[in-house]
Amino acid sequence: MTPKSAPNATQRPIALVTGASAGIGREFSLFLAEKGYDLVVVARREDRLVEIKKLVAERYGVRAMVIAEDLSHAAAPRRIADIVRASNLDIEVLINNAGYAVKGTFLENDWATHADFLQVMVGSWVHLTHLFVPSMMRKGRGRILNVSSLASLAPEPGGSLYAPVKSLMTSASRAMRLELLGTGVHCTALCPGFTYTEFHDVLGVRDDMKKLPKYMWQEARPVVEAGWRGVERNTPVVVPGAFNRTAAFFCKFLPYAATLRMMPKAIAERATGVAR
Repeated sequence: MTPKSAPNATQRPIALVTGASAGIGREFSLFLAEKGYDLVVVARREDRLVEIKKLVAERYGVRAMVIAEDLSHAAAPRRIADIVRASNLDIEVLINNAGYAVKGTFLENDWATHADFLQVMVGSWVHLTHLFVPSMMRKGRGRILNVSSLASLAPEPGGSLYAPVKSLMTSASRAMRLELLGTGVHCTALCPGFTYTEFHDVLGVRDDMKKLPKYMWQEARPVVEAGWRGVERNTPVVVPGAFNRTAAFFCKFLPYAATLRMMPKAIAERATGVAR
């Protein structure tokens, strides 16, 4: 894909954000622009990325490169890296945020659906990290923030691959952080719970989610701020919000069978299609 308006030579640090067109990714883009970062914003919806580019230029005076790319394609991370390097940009911050959930259960969907999902949720972010971390290490500074989920620390709803792939992200982030200790490059897994974004609208389960109490929900901005504080401190895993931290604590120390019974009814029924 052809990039739109690369930052070019600049003294400002540069952050690359995937899944930047909406939700937590969009909020990260605005947050980093406010902090003085130029941006490389990546998502499928180019029109939304162009809107972000205009917004950060007008509001914060920073520049952005727009890369409209589908991360379900195995070659997408390499194409992104090639565009960035051809523009002589050094990425200092990598926000691996792109992701989604598949509606229906494992056996209800065909393999092509799962293959695309696994490429986005596993292959793309691991590949991007592998491509950009070496230059961060050479400079002695970098930040990698992987937007995982509270689901990675909780029981798996029946028939869903979402919690398993997020568990991999959280675990891999811990392992990467250990490998990078002493290099100046930090790596953190951000594990938000229910967050007000388009995520559940795209999945078509907004009505189900409305059944959950409001104390279980957070706005995107506090989630982003908590994640940034965590990666600056090189915290392995960040769980934002008092309710989410309490849930993570119980999931860690209570037996699996007990935490499985604590799963919200709306989540269990959506995943299995069986009322309880």
